[in-house]
Amino acid sequence: MDDDIKIGVYVCHCGHNIADVIDVEDVAQRARKSGNVSVSRDYVYMCSSKGQNLIKQDIMQLGINRVVVAACSPRLYEQTFQNVLRESGLNPYLLQIANVREQCAWVHEAGLQATEKANRLVHGAIRRVSHHSPVEEQSVPVFPATLVIGGGIAGIQAALEIANSRHVVYLVEREPSIGGHMAQFDKTFPTLDCSACILTPKMNEVSRNPYIRLMTYSEVTDVSGYVGNFAVKVKRKARYIDEDKCVGCGICQEKCPWSTASEFDAGLGMRKAVYTPFPQAIPNIPVIDRERCVYFLKGKCRACEKVCEAQAINFEQEDMYIDLQVGSIIVATGFDVFDPTPIVQYGYGRLPNVFTSLEFERLCSPSGPTGGQLKLVSGRTPESVAIIHCVGSRDKNYNAYCSRVCCMHSLKYSHLFKEKTGGEVYQLYIDMRCAGKAYEEFYERVQGEHVHFIRGKLASIAAGVTDAEEDNLILTCEDTLLGNLINISVDMVVLCVALEPRHDTEQLSHILRLGRSHDGFFLERHPKLDPVATMSEGIFVVGCCQGPKDIPDTVAQASAASARALAMISKGKMEMGAITASVDEVVCSGCKVCNALCPYSAIFFDEISNVSRVNQVLCKGCNVCGAACPSGAISTRNFSTIQILAEIEGVLA
Repeated sequence: MDDDIKIGVYVCHCGHNIADVIDVEDVAQRARKSGNVSVSRDYVYMCSSKGQNLIKQDIMQLGINRVVVAACSPRLYEQTFQNVLRESGLNPYLLQIANVREQCAWVHEAGLQATEKANRLVHGAIRRVSHHSPVEEQSVPVFPATLVIGGGIAGIQAALEIANSRHVVYLVEREPSIGGHMAQFDKTFPTLDCSACILTPKMNEVSRNPYIRLMTYSEVTDVSGYVGNFAVKVKRKARYIDEDKCVGCGICQEKCPWSTASEFDAGLGMRKAVYTPFPQAIPNIPVIDRERCVYFLKGKCRACEKVCEAQAINFEQEDMYIDLQVGSIIVATGFDVFDPTPIVQYGYGRLPNVFTSLEFERLCSPSGPTGGQLKLVSGRTPESVAIIHCVGSRDKNYNAYCSRVCCMHSLKYSHLFKEKTGGEVYQLYIDMRCAGKAYEEFYERVQGEHVHFIRGKLASIAAGVTDAEEDNLILTCEDTLLGNLINISVDMVVLCVALEPRHDTEQLSHILRLGRSHDGFFLERHPKLDPVATMSEGIFVVGCCQGPKDIPDTVAQASAASARALAMISKGKMEMGAITASVDEVVCSGCKVCNALCPYSAIFFDEISNVSRVNQVLCKGCNVCGAACPSGAISTRNFSTIQILAEIEGVLA
């Protein structure tokens, strides 16, 4: 080995995590005997300031120029120890971490074998770091504009946070108005605030903010580029209404003779073929539904055009494509609600007066199809309701995860039903999960309102069998606390359905090159330490597109992502990882195998020179390309064949 190389080895106890399984003193002592190791120490917490100072002192005083840390996963602490080297004047890539916690202490019982494995991991790291060479980091400038995809409460919050810092935000929403699902709710738990009352001011603030470029009835169709410099193509669908001329008088909607089911009212109410989704819509400009408009279907009508004094109707309008340049992207596309039709025993779509949670929200809302009056299909006011928890959630046949909000909005529905009808309420639940500020207190409040709580799963719902039970539904369920099967007769059933990834999540994941978890939601970089970032640098996920959550958590996450975007803008540049792939153009055969395999689209083919090249900014150093290259033309910095073989030899020695 090179006599100029001086290696320092530092073994962490990690409190008791590592030290209770591995003899850390023995690991440190045996490391001293390895070639070119000048110092080897163990310490209780190497990641602490005292532990970091030990490394700094050895670098300064002993001339250490390579460092091995035997501790936790490099995913958690590699950057911490790289900063230690950087602050001590060493290149941060002259470091190797031996993961003796996750790969040893956490998977083995205490004893000689665990200690022996740790010794081998450390010895392999020592051999490998001897072949490390300085790697220069690079940075890219950040364009000071942000794209927010989705105009629900998450997208609104993120856009306002950035715009209030006087930076341009493009807010793209697929529907004709911003607001998302929150605009459909009647009241919000646990404070029972009117949802529209707290959302509408934020929507109006979006429309007035000079730094927000609002693009409704639009969708992102393509994203290219990289962090700091994304090129985005947005499709603005034709409204067939001239937004500059329209005054929002609503006469076109009033006179339109054609109606269809309202998506905003969850299909319970009707809307016209020319419509605004709801009274507080932003922008308050209607859109003509091409799929329902008789003029587009049969070439007749045009009644709206005849009555529009502003002459804002334009049937010749076409879709537009707009190119944007942004430095970062925040994805806030929200969720879809589970369709309970496949659970046939619940009778949804087959039995009258069986509603989903979102449908019940619209029935309760003053702007809903019944003006906030709870009515059965027959028109009678219901006297009893059963609220069924976990429909499509916590069920391996549909969604194994908990949707987090169902227990709380079930309790809210109990209160609203009591408030509007004074009737009997039955809650059928598996477990009550009320984890949030003032949530448990709200649970206790509803208990005091004489709601019947039945712990057990619903078996079936059937229609009443006599004339006296014409509107009634008979529920058969198990009461696990009593240990009996019971029957309940009610007028109405509310199914609290799961929150699911939006139907277009897969399509958007391909456009943005984002990973998804096994349940279909967008995948964050780290569930605890980095829950808003993704593996695609500069792209953040917030709200329910990342996983089910309530409004407070959604707003907090949106603010967190906007802070990350603003930090990039204020810094003006983004430091990129130096561990990237490179192509030896002399060896490259131009087979293009690597181009198709790269998960980050970082490799492109140069038609002139007939070789593949790597975009260093997009590359994440995963080495999928290097493993697949039949010519051996691709290598990754600090993951050379010599380094890998040296580590293997050290482990096996």
